[in-house]
Amino acid sequence: MRRFVAALSLVLLLAFSAHAHKPSDSYLALQVEGAQLRGQWDIALRDLEYALGVDQDGDGAITWGELRARHADIAAYALARLKLSANGNDCGLDPPALLVDEHSDCAYAVLRFSANCRAGAIAAVAVDYRLFFDLDPTHRGLLRIEHAAGALTGVLSPERARQSFVLAEVTRWSQLFDYLREGVWHIWIGFDHVLFLLSLLLPAVLAGSASGRAFSQPAGRFAPVFWDVFRIVTAFTVAHSITLSLAALAVISLPSRLVESAIALSVALAALNNLYPLVSRARWMVAFGFGLVHGFGFASVLADLGLPQASLVLALVGFNLGVESGQLAIVTLFLPLAYALRRTWLYRRLIFAGGSTLIVLLAGVWLLERALDLKLLPG
Repeated sequence: MRRFVAALSLVLLLAFSAHAHKPSDSYLALQVEGAQLRGQWDIALRDLEYALGVDQDGDGAITWGELRARHADIAAYALARLKLSANGNDCGLDPPALLVDEHSDCAYAVLRFSANCRAGAIAAVAVDYRLFFDLDPTHRGLLRIEHAAGALTGVLSPERARQSFVLAEVTRWSQLFDYLREGVWHIWIGFDHVLFLLSLLLPAVLAGSASGRAFSQPAGRFAPVFWDVFRIVTAFTVAHSITLSLAALAVISLPSRLVESAIALSVALAALNNLYPLVSRARWMVAFGFGLVHGFGFASVLADLGLPQASLVLALVGFNLGVESGQLAIVTLFLPLAYALRRTWLYRRLIFAGGSTLIVLLAGVWLLERALDLKLLPG
């Protein structure tokens, strides 16, 4: 019981402290052509502001002039936290050019550089990445290495800050696994997606009373609970798989602010339905309808990672399987514990009612931030 409450509290705490769009990431793309190694490093302006104070006039907006004035400082700060080697030889990094680009969540500084490795034809690359780990241990560097045989991806974290890659070892199975791993990671750090799913799962172990009041009594048997959860998870999976695929294949494209705002609204409405039930028996339809919106959110993450055109379908399938695996892990952890606690005051009052209330409040703040481009929460 204590572990269950602690786990749920941790999710809510992380969600409250998380940025309204997504946690801190940077995107490091390396391109290998024979003995040549070039790189592009996209770093969020909000992260650079936190580390270096780029917004000189303090008006909350970083202009191109302010960014250009700190070009040397940004380059020195970033390159001091990145080491590359090829075939075992350390690479010297040339002073990078500075550009700006928009990602799905905000503007990013773009550092483009060349590496002098003196290694002949490059067969292996090692990356030692330390950016922002001292300031934010949840920061991740999303790495992509492109070369003649294909592409490699990796997630650079404090636990795996140094990673080595043998270019000849790229296989279709390794690419599938890389994108599967990315899918698992991004569902676990996608707090809005997790809280939407939890909002739908919280009432699954509760039933209606004789007076017709929904979610007021503990469920009697496990089988109906299981099939209710099965329908919800299946509907959510099918829906977001559809729009993830359509968006990733460029069939449909929606503005990021609209998608992010709609996701926040879906979280708020799903949790609010627990407190003031309008939909009790057909919550799988809610999961399907809003799942279509969440698929566009997943697609924006996949677009930021970059899709290899030579193995587009493979990457798409791997990422989607990763999302489903991460989602299944959440359900597997939640359902047995929730069912065991369903008769207790702790679950019905604190976890179900209290948790739903907190989710409504948090999602409401997210909605204001995303729809009106405000900054109300730290991060």
